[in-house]
Amino acid sequence: MDRKTYTAELASLRELRAEITAAEKAVTAARKELDKLTARRARKVAGLAGYEGAQAPAVAKASGLSVGDIVRIAPLLDPTPADVRAVKADGQAAAAAPVPTPVAEPVAEPAVVVAPVPARPVAEPATGETEPGVQADSATPPQGRAAAEDQAAAPVPAPATPAPVPAAPRPPAETGPRELPTLPEGPAGARLEAVTTGLASKRPHFTQQARATVFLDAATGDLAVRDRVMRLDLAARTPGQILDAVLHAAPGTERIYITAGAPWHDGAERYSTLKDAVAAWLNTPSQRWTTAIGSGRDKLAGHFVHQRQPVGRYAPAAAPDSATTEIRSMGEWFDPDGADVVTCRQAFTLLWQALRRHWDDAVLMGSPSQTGRDLWSRTIPTTGKWAGGYPVLSEELRGLLHATAGQGRTELILPPRVPEQLPALVEYDRTFAYAKHLWKSPVGTPRRVTAAAFAAMTGQEQVKALMSCSHWNIKVTVPQGWNHVGLLPAPVTGDRAWTYPAEPGATFTTWAGGAEVHLALTNHLTPWRIEILGGLLFEDGKPLDEWGKRLKAAWADLTNLSNLHADERQRTAAYLASRAVRSVLLFGLGGFAQRPRLVSGTTPAGETLPAGAEILGQDNEVVTWQRQAGFSRDPYAHPEWAAYVWSGARAALLDMKHRQGKEVIASAGALHAMPGTVVYFGTDGIALTERQPWPYRGEPGDYLLKGHLTGPVDHPAGQEQYLGLRARGRAELAAAAKGAGQ
Repeated sequence: MDRKTYTAELASLRELRAEITAAEKAVTAARKELDKLTARRARKVAGLAGYEGAQAPAVAKASGLSVGDIVRIAPLLDPTPADVRAVKADGQAAAAAPVPTPVAEPVAEPAVVVAPVPARPVAEPATGETEPGVQADSATPPQGRAAAEDQAAAPVPAPATPAPVPAAPRPPAETGPRELPTLPEGPAGARLEAVTTGLASKRPHFTQQARATVFLDAATGDLAVRDRVMRLDLAARTPGQILDAVLHAAPGTERIYITAGAPWHDGAERYSTLKDAVAAWLNTPSQRWTTAIGSGRDKLAGHFVHQRQPVGRYAPAAAPDSATTEIRSMGEWFDPDGADVVTCRQAFTLLWQALRRHWDDAVLMGSPSQTGRDLWSRTIPTTGKWAGGYPVLSEELRGLLHATAGQGRTELILPPRVPEQLPALVEYDRTFAYAKHLWKSPVGTPRRVTAAAFAAMTGQEQVKALMSCSHWNIKVTVPQGWNHVGLLPAPVTGDRAWTYPAEPGATFTTWAGGAEVHLALTNHLTPWRIEILGGLLFEDGKPLDEWGKRLKAAWADLTNLSNLHADERQRTAAYLASRAVRSVLLFGLGGFAQRPRLVSGTTPAGETLPAGAEILGQDNEVVTWQRQAGFSRDPYAHPEWAAYVWSGARAALLDMKHRQGKEVIASAGALHAMPGTVVYFGTDGIALTERQPWPYRGEPGDYLLKGHLTGPVDHPAGQEQYLGLRARGRAELAAAAKGAGQ
């Protein structure tokens, strides 16, 4: 070959390359179109299965598929006789390698029972079954633009000494089993394997604006403004009087954090509930101030009515559309625990500095929830598969997750499962617990797994599915001889929403994350009997990993500073700042849950209230109300992330492994304590009747000894009594540590 031929061949090769590229694009487009058509055909096949007279051969011929393909898409069309199919399914379950379980005491039940392919439903009347209901957790935080605050859906840690509620205590609501939604067949089921068109979490291209912020002790009148402290006369501590005093001393203030004094509780004894008292305080008439109505997306934002952490938004009465000034509680971020305004302001400064080391554009917003979500949005990748943003699941799928995925475990275990007289009350708290569970999260559109599909998996495939990001509909049976705490949540009516059955032989149907299901099957005491009814299997991803790593680094910096700084005020400020980082993660994660919004606002007296509004309080000027507003079209709605982290945290309360490399060197959690010693579960902590040999290295997720109350102690009858005992235990442990240090 001479040079001329070589050059000609090169040119020809380039032309061929262009033709191949065009053909590849055409094939890709055709494959994409084929995938759409195939999915459309599958939905039609699934829809036909709902007709009583549908036959698999006829559907197969019309669709161009085999009968086997039709049965895989719509198991209800399986022409195999029911008795033969049941035997076949049992054989498949027996042949498949079971989910591996450690050798324990012999049990009568198998470790896992896989549901056979369901037979075609027959038109018979229901036998006493109630209509399935959809009920989310009892705590429903407000979300969206009409709410006065974007609070997170994560559980709010209870204060050591709860503020008294003037109203008489309500009798406990009756509880009973609550039915959860299941995965429907046909088109309704297909919508659970979809995302919302045109809605995705994307990286912002702007920087948040910082607001002029001051810190006020409403009990003493001390105000911290930049590097100055001044004493104000707050008169009767109404919102208008606080705003007058603060704006006179610090013109241009946009945000006031109340560090102590809780003026919204003034006169609470005159009201039937604490919430009514707060609503009345927020709406105290003022000649110079009115409720801020906001502008743009914040139109009609109004106040946020909360018993202990309200948000008041005000504007000058002469110019209601002008700049807004907020009155907020420092407790949103951390419990000041007696810290003065200077220390609180220094804590905010240290928090901002710690975050700025990991985010060049970090800004502290009004709440930790808003701050956490904003910081996360700035970690969305700019390259790779998710550079275009993380898609938001369909509203149907989000609704299913809200109804079937609980939050942190809160449970007081009562006698006779624990003694009436406790020998001691020992509290362990998982340090920065949720940060331990952010390294992997579900992404993309989930794949539906039927009972038959799970039964057909090998044992290894079943384990992989359970250990992946997944959410399962299961039937649970507590094994005979079980004498420890419950392992899986069961839905109930009433305020609690979830219980954890532990009675041997108890059976219930529920939903749980793969981590919890796998633990129930493989725990070292006695494997539980689990029947897989269906599930959702997501792709494993890392949407929260970078966010979590940066927050953990900021938390570690502040924690070290709180231990090593020579100045006591700086140590306290650094500790409070580290608690604020915890709130950013905790409430930021809860913000992804985006439960159906509870919107609050105010309307001038005499005007028509929004449809469905519940009146919280009113006076001669305004009516304060709240109402359910359903789901918002929010690009940051990712309940699948919150559900996965909450599930992992609940599992870690029961069993957590300490590893050195790949070797397990120690275990911790409730299942590693003696039966009858666990008294209380509180989201990320456990209270027991005796100390445990659990290692503590100061890492996220480790169990820290937080309190020790020497017994004998009467078993607490309820939540408030437990919190009182917990406070005493923490004080006793702190006094003992102080004495040992001296």
